[in-house]
Amino acid sequence: MIDERKLVRECLKGKMQAQQQLYDLYSATMLGICYRYTRSMRDAEDVLQEGFVKVFSKLDQYKFEGELGAWIRRIMVTSSLNFLKRNKRYRDEMFFTEEYMHPVEKEDPAVKLQAKEIADLVRQLPQGYQVIFNLHAVEGFSHVEIGEILGISDSTSRSQYARARNLLISWIRNVSVPSKKVNYAGK
Repeated sequence: MIDERKLVRECLKGKMQAQQQLYDLYSATMLGICYRYTRSMRDAEDVLQEGFVKVFSKLDQYKFEGELGAWIRRIMVTSSLNFLKRNKRYRDEMFFTEEYMHPVEKEDPAVKLQAKEIADLVRQLPQGYQVIFNLHAVEGFSHVEIGEILGISDSTSRSQYARARNLLISWIRNVSVPSKKVNYAGK
């Protein structure tokens, strides 16, 4: 088992071998996190690299409170969100107004899907829905935290999450999963 405290200390001393070991230890998992927020593996890889630059530049701020992986994960989520905000093609899809919202339903489908099938469905959501769904359902952020991160109200986060969830439910029920990116409101 790897002694993470020792590994972090070695990284802080600038030892390349330790930095490579830290990267190798977490890069595959963190790439999956970045990919959840982006539309391509290339973008996810860009976010991963940007995230690890931040990890190494801020490693002195890690206080050994909680798991190192959780600390790195938070940096990767933040890096992913910053990437989405900076990129016009993502930013333009992140609508948080009623005009672009799907109606909310209350029923749950009685369908069992594999994790990959669910992840594929989530990736088909409009970007704003996808981001909020991932932040709340996958990363465990509260709606208040999501509101602060995205600069929206917590009630907008709640409604976007409910709409994302219900859109997923309707796709599962109707087995009409979009084969390509869905076009909302004539966009």
